Amino acid sequence: MWERFSYYGMRAILVLYLTLFIQYPREAALEIYGLYTGMVYLTPMLGGFLADRWLGYRGTVLAGALLMMVGHFAMAVPTLLFPALALLILGNGLFKPNISTIVGSLYLSGDPRRDAAFTIFYMGINLGAFFSPLVCSTLAESFSPHWGFGAAGVGMLISLIIFSLGLPTLPPAQGRWQPLSRNELLRISLTTGIGVALAFGGTALARSLGRSFVSSAFQWTVLGAILAVILYLLYRLKSSAEWKRTASIFILVIFTAIFWMGFEQAGGTMNLFAFEKTDRLIVIGNFQWEFPAPYFQSLNPLLIFILAPAFSVLWVALARQGREPITPVKMALGLFLLAIGFFVMSLAEARAAASKVSPLWLASVYLFHTLGELCLSPVGLSMVTKVAPASVAALMMGVWFLSSAFGNYMAGISEALLERYHLPLYPSLTGIALAAALILFLIARPLHKWMQAPISSPSE
Repeated sequence: MWERFSYYGMRAILVLYLTLFIQYPREAALEIYGLYTGMVYLTPMLGGFLADRWLGYRGTVLAGALLMMVGHFAMAVPTLLFPALALLILGNGLFKPNISTIVGSLYLSGDPRRDAAFTIFYMGINLGAFFSPLVCSTLAESFSPHWGFGAAGVGMLISLIIFSLGLPTLPPAQGRWQPLSRNELLRISLTTGIGVALAFGGTALARSLGRSFVSSAFQWTVLGAILAVILYLLYRLKSSAEWKRTASIFILVIFTAIFWMGFEQAGGTMNLFAFEKTDRLIVIGNFQWEFPAPYFQSLNPLLIFILAPAFSVLWVALARQGREPITPVKMALGLFLLAIGFFVMSLAEARAAASKVSPLWLASVYLFHTLGELCLSPVGLSMVTKVAPASVAALMMGVWFLSSAFGNYMAGISEALLERYHLPLYPSLTGIALAAALILFLIARPLHKWMQAPISSPSE
């Protein structure tokens, strides 16, 4: 909860901080936002590798928490903006994949408490995501953005203390808990020190090379990772059934990246729309209060709290009746709901040309986008665990997160990219999401057959 509090709290005010306080041009601020959120989802592959080969799960989590805490507090110093973002990226990459693995390691595969544990874990994530925009943006507007960044740092400090004090209560399912050894502590310190050095040295080099170089490097890194995965799969996969299953995941990854490209406008262009073009003034008698624009970002986790149980019941009820949609159809529905949200956003933008619009417009958009997320994100994660061949299951989960990385990056640059062709943002995103939904719906049946290809078939 506290780790997500720190991430979403910083994310809620980043673009407004860049545009209003540092006076970055809108295009530059959105690109920095896209690069930051994109790299947050790219570095977990590194975190997983370090945990397996060097630090172990708990050591990697501790090192990641330390780096993020330092990064959030560094955000309070304007001159340390880019090293601070780099620290947050590296820390999140170490923390994010391994905290989930620790939860899973507490239970044997057949333990009925495992699903309940991950439910508590998921609720903690959304609690942090709900409260952080409220707390950090209130502090940012009441005092200064640096108070908001500092609050995110305090959240990460609390996370670190809770995890450290609770370590003795977290023995793995296969054995007893062991205290941190001197060797582990040395490796944690070394990893944290290297992370700080990389953050400062890397950003100094990146600033000398320019933002366009960083963007190109990110794009080539994602492309290189995908090519490396494909080359490994050529070596690893032996049967046509395995290839069909793996190819179906790759195809769905493309559609998922399109979804995140739209969905992650929440912290970028939609955040700016909330600040510039939404009437946020609440008047009750003589009392007047203009609530901060990032408050809207708390709607998504709040709606997930309310709607996620209903979706779980819905899928189970439809399955009992033999009417549950197949996975690609569910994901196509998610893209269709995303398109509806951007259609509403297009209408709101048109009305905002005359005067500020009601907050109900943005609230409606968040509702449709959250419904879309519930149709696509948990369904997609479950699909990867079921469809991926056992020999490459972890690798394909990494590929799935690559879709989030690239989608987040595209969310940051999409407005500038579309403007080059004189295309309006929200109507264009409506068309892209709708086209993707229709294409996925049309190929859903054959794609579903590939997903169910029998790996153990005698013909293979």
